[in-house]
Amino acid sequence: MRLAAAIDEATAREAGAPLIAASEEVTWSDGDVVARRVERLGAVVLTEGTLADPPRALVTEALLAGLRGEGLDLLSWSREARELQQRLAFCYRVFSAPWPDVGDDALLAGAVGWLGPELAKAAGRDDLRRIDVVAALRRLLPWPHAGRLDEIAPPRLRVPSGSWLRVDYTDPDAPLLAVKVQEAFGWQDAPFVGDGRVPVVLHLLSPAGRPVAVTRDLKSFWRTGYPRVRAELRGRYPRHPWPEDPTVALATRKLNPRRG
Repeated sequence: MRLAAAIDEATAREAGAPLIAASEEVTWSDGDVVARRVERLGAVVLTEGTLADPPRALVTEALLAGLRGEGLDLLSWSREARELQQRLAFCYRVFSAPWPDVGDDALLAGAVGWLGPELAKAAGRDDLRRIDVVAALRRLLPWPHAGRLDEIAPPRLRVPSGSWLRVDYTDPDAPLLAVKVQEAFGWQDAPFVGDGRVPVVLHLLSPAGRPVAVTRDLKSFWRTGYPRVRAELRGRYPRHPWPEDPTVALATRKLNPRRG
């Protein structure tokens, strides 16, 4: 531009009247929904102000844009929610459809389906944080599969001592259960999940909760690994039982009584 002349807004409005347009814009900007009414002359913003009651559809689109841009961490993921996602991922890994794909990419792509009721009411970031993710994820479960989730991917398993211990499905190919050696006495084989298709990886722990073995083959551990563990630890933990044959011993959470 080599030559220009300044004009006031009134003159600009008069001269460019055919180019003036007003619009309602609802976008995701700086980490939240921004709703404004903008008047432009071509590409030049003449006026802008807050849009008090933006169209619901535009707000939903802005929220979806926020989720796609910043990811699912915009939601509040409790431990229960993450564990449910992992259990569903395990079911999908083992059985595929109609179990849902709950990977982050799939959840983002299908956000309208499982977050629809919440998105229909949310106005911004704070509302996303208040969503009950557990309830939303459960919408993805088809009937009657919803009723079999705890059977196929149980959140806890009962071990021989009577304890109910949490199963970790972080790796859908290798669910794991951490259990102290004394609580596994009498167990002949590692348990299975996924309708008996997938053996659980056992993380066998010392009385102090430190891992002493990782195995799917419990019989092999009792035969070859346990004697080494027993020799190493029974002097360190004399109040815990260390039977010679753990396959017929009584599992326990209790200590041996102190000697008088």
